[in-house]
Amino acid sequence: MTDPALAPTRFIDSDHPAIRAFAAAHAGTGDERSRAVALAAAVREAVPYSLWSFQLEPRVFVASNVLSLDATFCAPKAVLLAAVARAAGIASRVGFADVRNHLSSPRFAELMDTPDFHWHAYTALRIGGQWLKATPAFDSALCLRHGVPVLEFDGRRDSIFQPFDAAGRRHMDYLTFHGEFDDMPYDRMAAELSRIYPRMLTSLARMREERAG
Repeated sequence: MTDPALAPTRFIDSDHPAIRAFAAAHAGTGDERSRAVALAAAVREAVPYSLWSFQLEPRVFVASNVLSLDATFCAPKAVLLAAVARAAGIASRVGFADVRNHLSSPRFAELMDTPDFHWHAYTALRIGGQWLKATPAFDSALCLRHGVPVLEFDGRRDSIFQPFDAAGRRHMDYLTFHGEFDDMPYDRMAAELSRIYPRMLTSLARMREERAG
């Protein structure tokens, strides 16, 4: 029986040629742990992170599409890491939690309907029989701009947040875990985020239309 944490799915399309090519280019030829570490770093840097790209169109969460985006947010990047990991023979899942980001942009915070970030995403990777959490969302350029250390994954312990910025200020707290899934739980996530962030989603959609027009 195929391990569901290694199989391609609707969103984690690990059999797509672009995903397989990315994995081949970045995983290296080392052991499982070194391949996982290399892929986590590669995905972190491959697509810049931007909350302003937040939207709920299904195509945004398909791993092979994520590679073509100019910028995206945590969930698509977590899906991308899950896909390239599976393409490299590493079992993976996508995980979700609610977080409180103490250093979020005041401009973006004005759009939010709640002070918390619901359904923040990470990737769970099975290394040496142990499930470890890795967060590939925040690229190094973003961290530099915000004075936050780059979040590294060493393949030996969970790496899910920078609790403090470079100045020692609190950065992020995890509030509630929603679980880890063999594929993107799109319908559940989209329904909950549509309920929680109606004003923000409408505002961001309007901004995208204005830029496109």
